[in-house]
Amino acid sequence: MKLLVFMSDFGQADGAVSAMYGVAYSVSGTLKISDITHEIPQYNVWEASYRLIQTVGYWPRGTVFVSVVDPGVGSTRRSIGVETAAGQYIISPDNGTLTHAKRLGGIVAAREIDEQINRLPGSGESYTFHGRDIYAYTGARLAAGVIDFAGVGPEVPVESVVELPLPEPDYNGESISGDIDVLDVRFGSLWTNIPRELFLQLGAKHGDFIEILIENGTRLVYRNSLIYARAFTDAFIGEPLLYVNSLDRMAVAINQGDFSRAYNIGTGAPWRITMRRTCKKEPRGE
Repeated sequence: MKLLVFMSDFGQADGAVSAMYGVAYSVSGTLKISDITHEIPQYNVWEASYRLIQTVGYWPRGTVFVSVVDPGVGSTRRSIGVETAAGQYIISPDNGTLTHAKRLGGIVAAREIDEQINRLPGSGESYTFHGRDIYAYTGARLAAGVIDFAGVGPEVPVESVVELPLPEPDYNGESISGDIDVLDVRFGSLWTNIPRELFLQLGAKHGDFIEILIENGTRLVYRNSLIYARAFTDAFIGEPLLYVNSLDRMAVAINQGDFSRAYNIGTGAPWRITMRRTCKKEPRGE
């Protein structure tokens, strides 16, 4: 018996999530089911992909994830199951949701779901709730051992798994530019695609000040020198800071504040962030 973990953009205001739970328990009443979140912004495949890479690698080998952010439900997009390099499984529409798992975590095998076998009995005329009828059902069967991974469906090339554009950060010897991938939703921090190892090529150490420029297209939205902090307590309450987030990437925050809301900053194209080392930390008064 494997663990089963759900994620969706359904929210909790109606019975959609409960229906997926019900389908899973109808496969096996002894399943252990958890959630990543059901608060992915509606139709936001990019954020679904990011939340998977934020989470999946910390679960035991064999854990089965079911991700349902599916603006193309009922269309010709594939339904797919993949095995990660760390031995977890993800069941999802093949619409870019697996981008980060493929590029950053690694996918070693992929199978297209055989919907003639792995579909909730009696649901064949419904094309609008594949999260319940196909993904929850297939994921539960895999987690419960009713099928093994080969039983998901025919193998397809890993290279064929759909990816969203995933730009690389740019280092020119003096500064690093990258994207603002996503927000730390609860606290409004900006999570970038700049890895810590690349940032350290600036020669920065904790306590140094880093010049931060944030642009929206051609418009400069924010410019300031922020302390490179080991922890939030290295900055005064209300002071902005630069830190390494839980994915080992650079992030910008306000200590006990909401950076995104304070400066009206968003994520994705065309938002860009540039980092440049400025000076050593100067003593600051209390």
